Formats: sequence, structure tokens, C-alpha cells
Amino acid sequence: MIYLNGIFMPIEDARIPVLDRGFIFGDGVYEVIPVYSRKPFRLAEHLHRLQHSLDGIRLSNPHSDAEWSHLLGQLIAANASEDQYIYLHITRGVAKRDHAFPKNSTPTIFIMSNPLLTPPMESLITGVSAITANDNRWLRCDIKAISLLPNVLLRQMAVDVDAIETLLLRDGFLTEGAASNIFVVGSGVLLAPPKNHLMLPGITYDIVLELAETHHIPYEAREISEHEMRNAQELLLTSSTKEIMPITRLDNQPVGDGKPGIMFMQLYQLYQNYKITVMRGNS
Repeated sequence: MIYLNGIFMPIEDARIPVLDRGFIFGDGVYEVIPVYSRKPFRLAEHLHRLQHSLDGIRLSNPHSDAEWSHLLGQLIAANASEDQYIYLHITRGVAKRDHAFPKNSTPTIFIMSNPLLTPPMESLITGVSAITANDNRWLRCDIKAISLLPNVLLRQMAVDVDAIETLLLRDGFLTEGAASNIFVVGSGVLLAPPKNHLMLPGITYDIVLELAETHHIPYEAREISEHEMRNAQELLLTSSTKEIMPITRLDNQPVGDGKPGIMFMQLYQLYQNYKITVMRGNS
């Protein structure tokens, strides 16, 4: 079951006009929200990021946070899985094809749920491979825009060589992954690229830094050079659906000793404990 413009329906019945600006221009934003035991995870933070994206494309939010929460609760209840991920998609709506904003249009709202499959244990035990590429995307990567062709092409580069992600470099510095945030561990310090217009501020990124602060793990949020990345003790990948994963090979070279490191194991366990606390309603 999905939600489209006020109606819950089977996804096979969903229809969108060809003049929807999301279809014509990629004029819209989206959000992905993990759901554990039918409870949206860090919903307030996801809705805050959605508002930032809407503000970035000058589109009014069609619902209050309370209304979004109610809609998502209905959709979660209408689907079978206990653990789900919600895809929420808003476009500027249907209008005559013209680059300028239409004076009067109603946003298109599409929400769907899929089963949430967290990374297999094998990937956590052995780690995963990644490659690098030049970050050739636009300069507003902080907006979670639906026009994702550059990310699609960059991620496909990894798929083509059986890697899980493409790590992006701009002017000699790490920005993020094609569909994830990236952390570097050097000299026992957790390094995070700074939040700015060149990266999407990940919800899991925030959790990792919160856990580091709470548990006295040394960390720095700053620019990370390509040299630091390639000589890292550990590389970590984070996203709302992949949670935290260790990258143990980069461009066919081992990261550190080629095995998941101490920082990953510590943060992974802290994250799982935190997730359980939130699911139980204690945080």
C-alpha cells in the first residue's frame, strides 16, 4: 500500500500526470525514514531535514509535523513488515512545461514503504569494498533533491566493479559517498567531513557524532584530505538503511589491515544499543 495525494492505494493503481514537474524537471525533494518495530526512527530529525530541503527549493511544506506523523503511522500500519523504510517524495506538482515556478500548483505527495533489510552479518564481519571518483555533482548537495542522476551514475561505477559505494572527492577533499556519509579514522580519532552545501547532512551521521560525544570517543568534524582518507586506519559508511558498515578495501587496496577495526566495532555496538533504547521509547 502507498499514499498518493490524499489516497491510500495499492502501488499498482498509482498514476501521476506526465506534466508533473517531478517527472519533467526533477523538481522536488524526498526523504527516507527507517522504521523499526513499526516505529519511525528519529522522525523529528528526518522531518527537520525535509523542511530544509523544501526551503532549499522554495516549496511550502504541505503538512505539519503532526500531520506527517499521522500519515506515516497509517502507511506503516497498512504494510506487513515490522521493520520498514519509508520513501517520502514531494514535487512542485502538475503545470504547463515552463522552467519558472507555476503561479498556482498543488504539490504531488507520494509515500511508499518497503521492507527494511539491514546489512548482512557477513558484510559486517569482513567489511565491504568501495572505489573513489571525482565529485561532479551540483553545489547544493545539502538538498535531498529527487534529481539524482549524478549520484546514480557515480553509484553505478561502484556496482560495475562489485563494490558497495563510490567515495567522492572534490578539490582534493572527501565529501561523502554517492548514497551515504563517510567517516575516516586516523591516529585513533574519528574524522567527519563538515556539514556544508557539499554534502547531505545524514541522520545516522548525526547519531554517530552524538555517540562519540557521549562515550568520549575523540572526533573532529573538519575537511579530510584525500591523503588522510587513503591512509586511514578505518573507513566507515553510514546511512539510514545501511546503518554503519566498515569499508575494508578502497580502489582494490586494503584499508588499514584490511579488517573491520576497533572504532567500527565500538560504534556499531553503541548504535545498536541506542536503536534499541529509542525503539523502547526511552529516548
